[in-house]
Amino acid sequence: MLCDDCKNNNATIQVTQIINNDKMTLNLCQKCAEKRGFRSPFEGVPFPLAEFLSSMITASAKTGDKPHTKTVIETRCPGCGMSFTEFAQKGRLGCGGCYKAFRPQLKDLLRKIHGSDSHRGKIPNLPGKEMTHLREERKLQEELKKAIEEENFEMAARIRDKIKGLQTEK
Repeated sequence: MLCDDCKNNNATIQVTQIINNDKMTLNLCQKCAEKRGFRSPFEGVPFPLAEFLSSMITASAKTGDKPHTKTVIETRCPGCGMSFTEFAQKGRLGCGGCYKAFRPQLKDLLRKIHGSDSHRGKIPNLPGKEMTHLREERKLQEELKKAIEEENFEMAARIRDKIKGLQTEK
């Protein structure tokens, strides 16, 4: 879309003004917006999330005060070509493929920020019995996962049976 003022440059800024229910929208290029006195309130302000993530990544790359000296071939996203170091500097991933490419590093980062690397979501407001079953099933699923990780297959089988029992009660 071209700038409404100069009709030459691509419009990168949209200004909307509403007066007495009359809406007026202007699509302006950077130069024309500046001529009219429009400035971004975030201009020159650093992106705080990027700084926060960068500091978290830098902190996790250190052991005490000594940086890792091991040479590592840097992983790059096959979709956009971004490296994890570039992500650490920008604080933003380049594309959806970055989540897959940087999964191990992101899991560690999420664990540090949120205390967990998995999202559990909210539990809906269900009537008492349904809610109790749902909570118990989730608890048993976690216990089952732990038993399998510990290779305690007898306990895992008992937990699996309890889960099946809860599911048939529903």
